[in-house]
Amino acid sequence: MPLADSMNSFFLTRRFFLLLTALILGLVVAFFLPGWLAPVQVALGLLAALAGLDVLLLYAPAQNGAGHVFGRRVLGDKLANGSDNDISIYLENHYRFPVRTETIDEIPHQFQRRDVLFRASIAAGETQVVRYQLRPVKRGEYEFGAVNVYVASPLGLARRRFRFDAARTVPVYPSFLQMRQYELLAISNRLTEVGVKRIRRVGHSLEFEQIRPYVAGDDTRAINWKATARRATTGHAADALVVNHYQDERAQQVYCLIDKGRVMRMPFEGLSLLDYAINATLVVSNIAILKHDKAGLLTFSHQPGTLLPADRRGGHMRKLLEVLYRQRTKYLETDYERLYISVRNNIRQRSLLILFTNFETLSGMQRQLPYLRRMAKDHLLLVVFFENTELREFLDASAETTQDVYNQTIAEKFAQEKRQIVRELNRYGIHALLTAPQYLTVNTINKYLEFKSRGLI
Repeated sequence: MPLADSMNSFFLTRRFFLLLTALILGLVVAFFLPGWLAPVQVALGLLAALAGLDVLLLYAPAQNGAGHVFGRRVLGDKLANGSDNDISIYLENHYRFPVRTETIDEIPHQFQRRDVLFRASIAAGETQVVRYQLRPVKRGEYEFGAVNVYVASPLGLARRRFRFDAARTVPVYPSFLQMRQYELLAISNRLTEVGVKRIRRVGHSLEFEQIRPYVAGDDTRAINWKATARRATTGHAADALVVNHYQDERAQQVYCLIDKGRVMRMPFEGLSLLDYAINATLVVSNIAILKHDKAGLLTFSHQPGTLLPADRRGGHMRKLLEVLYRQRTKYLETDYERLYISVRNNIRQRSLLILFTNFETLSGMQRQLPYLRRMAKDHLLLVVFFENTELREFLDASAETTQDVYNQTIAEKFAQEKRQIVRELNRYGIHALLTAPQYLTVNTINKYLEFKSRGLI
């Protein structure tokens, strides 16, 4: 039902004011041409009569107590950060004539959009659906206002405003839409559609499951000759070969370590590096659980953050989502010594540690290298940091002036340092992934699947 239904909802349209302006100009002309005065006065009276009729049509009592127009905004209980969220507005026309509507949705101020005005024509007794999308770039609570529907009759001289859906607060969570997309693709074995590579297995990086009869097409290297011989001595056919059957190694621990220091505040396409890391953590953790591994989380900055022990039981992803929703960037320098102590004290089993951070200079990484080497000694450590995509666009542009040449030389120095960081980490046996923020999720999944195929975890 409308929030308010009074004469405060009455508005004259642009058509009315254009006609009124034309008639006023006609009166001015009639001052010099008296013969025009009578027709202009008749037209003016006709405009007033039609405007009154229009008002009567819009404000006539509704039939059976139902409202003249019904509107409703449809959206989920929460929005996904960094993803396009579908919003729908349902409009029903209960008038006995077609109406033209202008719908203004009072969206949260965080979006800073001024284009949420939608025009539609709705026949009598019909329903119209207005659809649009919102892409939040920051987690937190977003407050929606009312849905304002301005209705005009076929005369189009007046409009009546209806208001629906009182203020509603909706939280913005890490991108669960992206998580569901990857989950569906993983279940249907279609991850290659989003860039996840098919990894060829080398050797047996698998766990033994059972012995079963040999069938055509099985790897001959998996034949268990001792079990075959025993079957022959117990009366089975001599050619009844049996093979060892393997399954993927399971129940390995995968921990995502998220840096919440000031280096993660840098924005790309409106989304901070911390939010990119959080979205990737949600997806990778879900993929790990689908692969029968355990997913955990450890956040850190200048002090220890949140620890969520690795698990794969039902409800663990919901708990992980809630923990990620509450994470906020800190403004101080990250303390990697505290991170190492937290890992040593809380993660006792050898695990895959995916460290999301950002190093801009080689010297900055070398200050933290002793702690990274200690963690890599007990765990499989993957350091994930970010390529400056805006710097890459600057380097790809042509240099027109001497100043451009100097600027590109400095930019190339920073880009070279990023590549040098990767080589330096690899030199000490630490896996490194340098990626653009928009490809973070798919590149991290590729690394995880590569480690699984190689039997490193």
